[in-house]
Amino acid sequence: MTHHDWTHAGFSTRAIHAGQDPDPTTGAVIPPVYLTSTYKQDGVGGLRGGYEYSRSANPTRTALESAIAAAETPPTTDRTVGEPAQVRGFAFSSGLAAEDTLLRAVLRPGDHVVLPDDAYGGSYRLIARVFGPWGIDHTPADLTDLAAAEAAIVPGRTKVVWVETPTNPLLGISDITALAEVAHAAGALLVVDNTFATPYLQQPLALGADVVVHSTTKYVGGHSDVVGGALAVPDGVSLPGGLEAPDGSTTVADAVMFHQNASGAVAGPFDAWLTLRGLKTLAVRMDRHSRNAARVAEFLDAHPRVTQVIYPGLASHPGHELAKRQMRDFGGMISFRVGSEAAALDVCARTRVFTLAESLGGVESLVEHPGRMTHASVAGSALEVPDDLVRLSVGIEDVDDLIADLEQALR
Repeated sequence: MTHHDWTHAGFSTRAIHAGQDPDPTTGAVIPPVYLTSTYKQDGVGGLRGGYEYSRSANPTRTALESAIAAAETPPTTDRTVGEPAQVRGFAFSSGLAAEDTLLRAVLRPGDHVVLPDDAYGGSYRLIARVFGPWGIDHTPADLTDLAAAEAAIVPGRTKVVWVETPTNPLLGISDITALAEVAHAAGALLVVDNTFATPYLQQPLALGADVVVHSTTKYVGGHSDVVGGALAVPDGVSLPGGLEAPDGSTTVADAVMFHQNASGAVAGPFDAWLTLRGLKTLAVRMDRHSRNAARVAEFLDAHPRVTQVIYPGLASHPGHELAKRQMRDFGGMISFRVGSEAAALDVCARTRVFTLAESLGGVESLVEHPGRMTHASVAGSALEVPDDLVRLSVGIEDVDDLIADLEQALR
């Protein structure tokens, strides 16, 4: 069957169609859920479509991986120079499984990682507590400050500069293009966690990043019903420091493919199908998330009990102008401070439309206390967050209901 080339299509067209041609046997418009662990071979080694065992590959997962790659590939008309490199997508059982696989593919004992000083707690825990005992060092730094980023690099040892933009939960904005230059000058990879921005709002590979990471549990899945992770890696990005993968490959994409199969933390077919379903509506959802969040941020900014609102869409945010340049819109995440931990816990207890829960990026609005919940793992570290901080994942409900709920919770 001939696959259509969606390279020149717009974002929503690619998200809905790339890797998802109608089924050649039945004409089914939606890719089937291939609930199988193994595949009949036509003679020894005679694989149909390359499928032999579902840890190595599964057609539903292939559809998702193709769609993720297409979503993170800007259309050629958006590129300032030449044709884009072929991007490969990889789907995993969680965002942390994606991160773990990537880090094992590109790091060796003695290497060093630079990460944000307000990174997601789970990423910090993985790098510090899991990779640390295996000989990987790390330095947290304010990656919104280029001088601080350069100072954190250990010449000859730093192999990865890990950036979230916006960060979780303090919504710092980092300059992807400038950080790529800093990382590449040091012989390191720039890895961008694009979970908060999503590929619809921000295209890190077009800005110079080497690898994009997602927790697809969040906005890509978008409905709080599936856990997953993904990587997007252009072909041709070499492993740092002349490294070779155990199978002899020397590119990041090939090394990730080897480790994905060797370690096996892959997305199951039904999880892949749910995530693919979410990706189709990502653009329309992100438009609504962003529009609602802007209204909520303005309300909070004017509220006398709120001491600070942290949202890139506000002109008061130090990264506002940079976010305007490298993002399509400002997203659905807001953090705000209320002066004391007791007040923050009170707000979290009193909301009714906003559900008190961890995670983010679903159609429903969530509220949480990072210090006690999502970021408890970094308490006492350089990444500890203020105890009066409240984080909102602004959903796609009617925004007047969201504002009324926060108004009564803050009363």
